[in-house]
Amino acid sequence: MATVHVNIPSITLKLETKTPNRYSYATKPTINTAIRAATGRQLIESGTVPSIPAKEAAAVLTSKGSNLLDVRPEWEREKAYVPGSLHVPLFIKDTDNSLITLLKKWVHFGYIGLWTGQKFTTINSEFVSQVKGVVPDKSTMLIVSCGEGLRSVIAISKLYEAGYEHLGWLAGGFNRAKDGDFPVEGPEKLQYATIGGASYYFLKLLILLQAEGSSS
Repeated sequence: MATVHVNIPSITLKLETKTPNRYSYATKPTINTAIRAATGRQLIESGTVPSIPAKEAAAVLTSKGSNLLDVRPEWEREKAYVPGSLHVPLFIKDTDNSLITLLKKWVHFGYIGLWTGQKFTTINSEFVSQVKGVVPDKSTMLIVSCGEGLRSVIAISKLYEAGYEHLGWLAGGFNRAKDGDFPVEGPEKLQYATIGGASYYFLKLLILLQAEGSSS
């Protein structure tokens, strides 16, 4: 059982969705992915990779000449993104159309996708090489970010192993960002970009009800 919290002034929306594991955005968490996540958490908990709250990240980016690396998939970034940030997705849409995969996609849609809007994805096997393409200097400071702070943990593990030792983790991802923490471009608020499916319309309804309540 996974719990998604969406905070709105005066309203806290708690959405509970039954998911088989915490990596609901992926096809299936492989042993390697689980190890990567554990390694990434160890790097953060040990202080090797600093945890940077969203409200402090903009200042760090300016003062230390760091780069913000967004590892969200394209469809999340299209909703809202930080201008000037680098983008290399850790997970990409699974385009395999074999019978087994099609069955998995159907189950995923009914069990997760319809409510959360999360697409059926697979790990981007070219992730590290693509990062090297946009950031060839491994001494560059990178603040790794995603929607909820989970995918970025895995990305940190892969990048640290590849020789990128000046890394930071955007604590809790963009979901914990407040209005004004970052400059934002796109049709949606940064903290809502990971929300999709039926839950997105439920969120919009609550925002509308809040606005009506405030005006009355």
